[in-house]
Amino acid sequence: MELSKLLKSVKTLNIVGETDVDISGVKIDSRQVEPGFLFVAIKGTQVDGHSFIPKAIELGAKAVLVEDMPEELAEGVTYVQVASTEDSVGPVATTFHGNPTSKLKLVGVTGTNGKTTIATLLYNMFRKLGHRCGLLSTVCNYIEGEAVPASHTTPDAIELNELLESMVEAKCEYAFMECSSHAIAQKRIGGLTFAGGLFTNLTRDHLDYHKTFENYRDAKKAFFDMLPKGSFAIVNADDKNGMFMVQNTQAQVKTYSIRQMADFRARIVECHFEGMYLEIDGHEVGVQFIGKFNVSNLLCVYGAALMLGKQPEEVLVVMSTLHSVAGRLEPIRSAEGVTAIVDYAHTPDALDNVLRAIHEVLDSTRRPASNAPVPRIITVCGAGGNRDKGKRPLMAQEAVRQSDKVIITSDNPRFEEPQAIINDMLAGLDQRQMRKVVSIVDRREAIRAAAMMAQKGDVILIAGKGHEDYQDILGVKHHFDDREVVREIFERGGV
Repeated sequence: MELSKLLKSVKTLNIVGETDVDISGVKIDSRQVEPGFLFVAIKGTQVDGHSFIPKAIELGAKAVLVEDMPEELAEGVTYVQVASTEDSVGPVATTFHGNPTSKLKLVGVTGTNGKTTIATLLYNMFRKLGHRCGLLSTVCNYIEGEAVPASHTTPDAIELNELLESMVEAKCEYAFMECSSHAIAQKRIGGLTFAGGLFTNLTRDHLDYHKTFENYRDAKKAFFDMLPKGSFAIVNADDKNGMFMVQNTQAQVKTYSIRQMADFRARIVECHFEGMYLEIDGHEVGVQFIGKFNVSNLLCVYGAALMLGKQPEEVLVVMSTLHSVAGRLEPIRSAEGVTAIVDYAHTPDALDNVLRAIHEVLDSTRRPASNAPVPRIITVCGAGGNRDKGKRPLMAQEAVRQSDKVIITSDNPRFEEPQAIINDMLAGLDQRQMRKVVSIVDRREAIRAAAMMAQKGDVILIAGKGHEDYQDILGVKHHFDDREVVREIFERGGV
């Protein structure tokens, strides 16, 4: 594509060089530049892309998009100056890749918890309804059934448009996408046109990056501010931030709730570890999920499907066949009658939701006149290193509040000492709470210890990593899958 056509999507401040040159690729990583490419120099939180301009030119960059014009200009290279390369990269990438979101319906999901579940369920539902679809999620990206591994919740703007263009080439009609606060704040979704936006909930997370809760909240709101006329926005009316998100949106607003009047409503009729019976807008349906938070997730999916033109009856039929996302409230049973639940919960609110879901099932199945021992909940959890330290004691408090026994262990320590992270969590507990708690740094041994403590009917919650099959230690990802570990321990008679 000719550089002059690419530049029509951005406001330029200064151009040095020719714009009638052909651009064969766009990259923000200088290592990926090839001859004929446009290199976009972005000032990141860790490094400044402007320092890699010489490397990009050495590899064959024909043009460079910059905020600060270099003192020395290479011959034969076109330099384009803009006010913000971060703001410009999205529109440039969208233009280069043929504006893929004009050729399919893109629905974005944002919030603290539930993004992966909702995006994945919509992807699976619409495929079952006969549509070709794409998915952009934490667990994996999919293009009509073909897996494309994910490295971030939302890829950078260029990779994102590459994936969306591939979806268009695969004749996808819909794409469902998680929109993280980082991606919104860093303009990774700039230039995309969304058919709809979904809001799940908002609790403390990522304050290591956003610094304040208000900044984190406002990053989420910015997504709804950018929705165009003709799109829709569906928000959780049970979250106090739900209506705040859509104060300035141009989209058509709809709400969902399990507690109050809303456009889409539901209630639990019956629940057990294998699933629930729900009443959604007057229709009864059996689903293979547990927990009130999953009722909210399913309501959001239901509402989005209706806003995309589907009929309630066909949506509910497909919903009854859907399964939970890997590592989200995933049950594993031992021969001795112990249930382990593996879940990705890594925030205080997510822990609260999962533990509440477990209590709901235990309470609904408990027989008042039974002499059987009361089932206990044993929680294994930790906190990630080099992330928001303020949530660590809160997570420990939440685990202790709703569990009979808690084992604090290592999660993904990254570049921190695991024991130091554990100490941060334990600092939130008083002496009475500490009577419920033990700490075991080795995560495998922590899971084994929980299995040894458990008796028939007990539930072990293994929280924090969910679908992840690694532990991130000092920059190296070592293979570790909570589900594999607990199955191995169960099979070897660990309980």
